[in-house]
Order: sequence, then C-alpha cells, then structure tokens
Amino acid sequence: MGIVKAIGKAIGGGFADQWLEVYEADNMGDQTVFSRGVLMRQGQNKKGTEDTVSNGSIIHVYDNQFMLLVDGGKVVDYTAEPGYYKVDNSSMPSLFNGEFGETLKESFNRIKFGGQTPTSQKVFFINLQEIKGIKFGTRQPINYFDSFYNAELFLRAHGTYSIKVVNPLQFYAEVIPRNKDHVDIAEINEQYLSEFLEALQSAINQMSADGIRISYVSSKARELGQYMSKVLDEEWNQARGMEIQAVGLASVSYDEESQKLINMRNQGAMLSDPTVREGYVQGAVARGMEAAGSNANGAMAGFMGMGMGMNAAGNMMGAASATNLAQMQMQQGAAAQAAPIPSSQAKPEGWTCECGTTNTGKFCSNCGKPAPAPTNEWVCSCGTKNTGKFCSECGKPAPAGEWTCECGATNTGKFCSNCGKPRQ
Repeated sequence: MGIVKAIGKAIGGGFADQWLEVYEADNMGDQTVFSRGVLMRQGQNKKGTEDTVSNGSIIHVYDNQFMLLVDGGKVVDYTAEPGYYKVDNSSMPSLFNGEFGETLKESFNRIKFGGQTPTSQKVFFINLQEIKGIKFGTRQPINYFDSFYNAELFLRAHGTYSIKVVNPLQFYAEVIPRNKDHVDIAEINEQYLSEFLEALQSAINQMSADGIRISYVSSKARELGQYMSKVLDEEWNQARGMEIQAVGLASVSYDEESQKLINMRNQGAMLSDPTVREGYVQGAVARGMEAAGSNANGAMAGFMGMGMGMNAAGNMMGAASATNLAQMQMQQGAAAQAAPIPSSQAKPEGWTCECGTTNTGKFCSNCGKPAPAPTNEWVCSCGTKNTGKFCSECGKPAPAGEWTCECGATNTGKFCSNCGKPRQ
C-alpha cells in the first residue's frame, strides 16, 4: 500500500497526457500551509467530484510540495520529490524522503497507517516554501534596561516574521487540525503568535543583557532573528516540525515616559558642552531682545522690563555666560598644553665631547669638560668668516641677524626670548 514513481520530473507533453485523471494540490497561495489534492481531468479542475484516491490513480507533485497519501487520518506513504506517482496498494510504502533524508522515517513510524490494506485514500500537500509576511505586534510595552541611559525603558515592536516547515510529517501530526482540507497560516497562528511574542520579549531582554543600546534595536533584525531561533527553534522544530526563518522589524517605538527620559538624557549630554550652553544662553538673550523690541507698549518699555527682569534674576544669565567662557578657556588651555613644543623652545641638540661621549647638558657626563660655546659664525661682506661682533679682516660690525643662545633658542634681538640672557 503505497506509491510508485511513474516519472521522475513533472513534465508536460504526450507522456503526461496519457493519464486523463491526475491528482494535484488545490489552490496553494503564499500563505497556504496545507491543501488537499483534487482530481484534474484533461487539464480541467474537477474539484468536489471525488475526494478519494483509488488504486492506480496518478498524483502530480510540484517543487516545494510535500505529498501525503492518507487513510483514516494515518499516513500510508509520502514523497518530498517532484514528479508523477502511481498509487499501488499492493506494494510497500516507497517513502521518497527527498531533501529530508532519513529523518522522516522515524516520524512516519509514529503516524503511519496500521490497519488492513486500504482500497481508497486521500491525498494532501504541505507547502515547503518559506511562509512570509506573518504580522506581529507587542500588545504591551516590553521592558528594556539600557546601561547607557542607566534606566528601565519600555518599547513596542511591530513587524513580520516567516516560518518554514522542516519536518512535514511532524507538522501534519501536531499542527494541522483534523478534518481540515485547506489551512492558511492565519487560521492557526493565534497560538503560535502568542508563543512568538513571548519569545520576542525574551530575545529583546537578552539584547538588553548583552548591552545593546535601545536605539540600536530597530537595526538588529538579523540578530533578533538569531535570538528568536535559540528560544523557539528547539520547541517548534521538535514538537511541531517548523522553524523561524526571519524576523523583520517595521517599527520600534518607546512609551511616553521612556521617550521623555531619552530626550532629557540627550539634552543633558549636549548641555554638558560649555560651547553648546553658551550658544543656548546667547540665543535666549537674543530671543528676549527680539520680544522686547516687538513689545506692544513700545520698545523702550520692553527693554526696561527686560532689564528689570535680568536684575531681579541676579544677572543669572551673565553669570552663566561667564562660567561657560571660563570653561571654554580652560579647555583651550588644556589643548595648548597638549600641543607639541615649538622648535624655538625645544631642548638643545646633543653635542659630542672630545672624549667621544654624546651629551645634552652643559658638561660632559664622562669627563666633566664644559660644552663648547656656540660659535654664532657669520660671513662679512668681504668674504671673511667671523664669530665676534666685528670682522677680523676689515673691521665692519656683524649684521643684526639671528643668533643662538646657550639655551639653544634662536633669536634676532639683543636678549634671548627664552631665557633672557644678553647676546654675547
């Protein structure tokens, strides 16, 4: 009692046309998970004329379909391979596992037909394509502790998810309602949606525990799907033969109190910058002056009122501005200290003593000899090289050019700009 493969692939033409009566799946849309087989005569749908598959009937299985030959609710035979199959009640079940390998045989042993050889059966089909576009939305806000804000926040999530049947026999036995000929996902989704939302809350809580900021949740759909798989796949796969394939977040929103806390925290972070605070203070002053100038009782009265208000407030805005400027100067000073030392203030380069030791101080670290005095060499117009203040050949004075102090600073005046020593 089973099926025999009549032809390996679903093809048209004369070979297939020799069978005038062929069973195929009834209308199977992208939201359909289960459908009965209907009799086709010469390409015409004979829906409703016969609901049994007798011995010798031909069954046509398309790609991404799983066919079950059923008698009295029990599975007689099945196939996961596309093609044409002939019902042969005198043969043993063929069990064409297809892409599912040997894993289906264990499930088959639990739900197979156990009575006498049947004379007629029904044929059903399970959709093996990914069932997409299953909508979800959180009924209540989900708590989310954000370590960045250091607060317990609450969010709502809306979107879609998809499932895929990974064990058709388990899916048929545990998910499909009895005496149903056609099942769309919406008809059976209420229970699974509740479980999905419970798993969604667990997954979002896990993202919180992993330190992901709440503002990043909407961009973490792939990671959320992985969290969901860990939570649901073991239960849904083993118990129902289906898995979560993907989770798409259409929107993530915060409840009113959480939005206020986030806005307050972000505003506080901005106002911690003295330049931003000073801009806010100056903007407030400008808006006050603009309002005073448009006073219906006259600009003078408006400015007088503004001045009285500022005096009554103890010139608070002026004090705030002074504080902001002081902090900005401190920041600039710190930046200046961190800047590299100019070359004019750099430490003098090393010098080599007669004993061969390289030094940076005024005396040799090996023999104690003093460092040689800087030469301050210059060339006179007569061509003579000199180190003193006058040319040794013609007596002309040295030009007022650059000279190097003992501290290493280069100068043009009579005194060193670094240590204050006079030019030698």
